[in-house]
Amino acid sequence: QVQLVESGGGSVQAGGSLRLSCAASGHTYSRNCMGWFRQAPGKEREGVARIDSDGNTRYADSVKGRFTISQDNAKNTLYLQMNSLKPEDTAIYSCAAVFCGSWVVLAYWGQGTQVTVSS
Repeated sequence: QVQLVESGGGSVQAGGSLRLSCAASGHTYSRNCMGWFRQAPGKEREGVARIDSDGNTRYADSVKGRFTISQDNAKNTLYLQMNSLKPEDTAIYSCAAVFCGSWVVLAYWGQGTQVTVSS
């Protein structure tokens, strides 16, 4: 089974940048589609970005132009580059396998990483 470990979170000021990593313990990117999700206190979990094996990506409207999802197959790692961070980006970010072409989560393997953006 695949396990995912997220890292790279932290506390930054508005306008700053962070790059999140999701290290997979198994072969994932050739057999599963992956995505990043986030959840802030008192709010519903939302899909942030996803990528499929063809390299197609999809982003939530709130992060378009600021976030970039990518993957390194050689390292079996998923990334989320976050630029121009806003306080409303504050949340716990998790990676997960998704049903390709959708935001439907098949499984969460990581425990998430906290991102805090101060104004």
